Amino acid sequence: MKTLLAELKPRLCEIFDHLHQHPEVSWQETETTAYLSKLLEAEGFQVRTFCDCTGLVVEYGDGPYTVGLRSDIDSLWQEVGGTFQANHSCGHDAHMTMTLGVLLLLKKLNYQPSGKLKFIFQPAEEKGTGALKMVEKGVIDDLDFLYGVHLRPIQELQAGEAAPAILHGAAKFIAGEIIGEDAHGARPHLGKNAIEIGASLVQELSKIHLDPMIPYSVKMTKFHAGGESSNLIPGHASFHLDLRAQTNDAMEFITKKVITITKALAEMYEVEIPLETKAEVVGATVHPKARELMAKAITDTLGAEHLVEPAPTSGGEDFHFYTLKRPQLKATMLGLGCDLKPGLHHPDMTFNRDAIFDGIEILTKTILNTFEFLEGGTQHDGSNRKANPS
Repeated sequence: MKTLLAELKPRLCEIFDHLHQHPEVSWQETETTAYLSKLLEAEGFQVRTFCDCTGLVVEYGDGPYTVGLRSDIDSLWQEVGGTFQANHSCGHDAHMTMTLGVLLLLKKLNYQPSGKLKFIFQPAEEKGTGALKMVEKGVIDDLDFLYGVHLRPIQELQAGEAAPAILHGAAKFIAGEIIGEDAHGARPHLGKNAIEIGASLVQELSKIHLDPMIPYSVKMTKFHAGGESSNLIPGHASFHLDLRAQTNDAMEFITKKVITITKALAEMYEVEIPLETKAEVVGATVHPKARELMAKAITDTLGAEHLVEPAPTSGGEDFHFYTLKRPQLKATMLGLGCDLKPGLHHPDMTFNRDAIFDGIEILTKTILNTFEFLEGGTQHDGSNRKANPS
């Protein structure tokens, strides 16, 4: 396998460079979808695209089981060197390259699965809505196992290390407004100062407390009020809140607290503070068998000494909507060490690109391990594992 992967390396490096240099933000990944479709069709794969959204799906093989691999394809919009632009600072370019690499490696291996393989190139992970669209499209309805991958920052894993799961927390992004009244700078008593109300909101959010053993955070990430006139007290403001919690129950508690606080402030200041949830992701649900099969692949690829137990992370991932919406689905995500610095979503994020090839090998072996497990289970009990795999 390593020899065949080495033969693919120059081409995969070219693919990564192209994807890295052509980032597209959520729900606008049209050129990315077209590039991936053209590449895969040229390799002889059947590609399914969608008329109302970006993203694509590749399937091959047939049988009583379906095993899937998912990659996110969107980028962030952020300031880089003084200019706002699309930027692959979350590693989705690497995730796409790894997923393509698995497909191309399996082709080189002439691998014919005993079931169906499904590769999902999912849009809009950064919006937290892409996985839900794939669920809506019925993409995961026939899946027994589903795997994903995400590069990990150096604070979690170093290059040459990997974890068989990523214990993402829940995240929620809320947009709000403060609707008060403007006033002359000399007559503040005649208005409702949105800046003062916003400051009170920040202060009250800092007083939300949970069990300290559960990682969580609540903070304001955007606030805009006022305009060109410095002698006008603004009565209107817009803001964004970022909520994080390791468990879904903790997220529910935090959300209720935010609603309670904003209602109390609205009443106290006699203003309106409407809130709208713009996006959310749920906490991870990791299936033990999926995790076990991936751990074996990591050990076979990197050695047992480089298999690392997954640690909770406050980052969010919409991958976990798949298991929320289809509880029977057995899923986990590969956490791949790659000396990623300074951190995910940093405009100048860099990582050791050699880790991409470790990831391809691990994911390929995980798929092989999964079909071996499914075949063995059928032979053992004579039943159709599609209906109820153990």
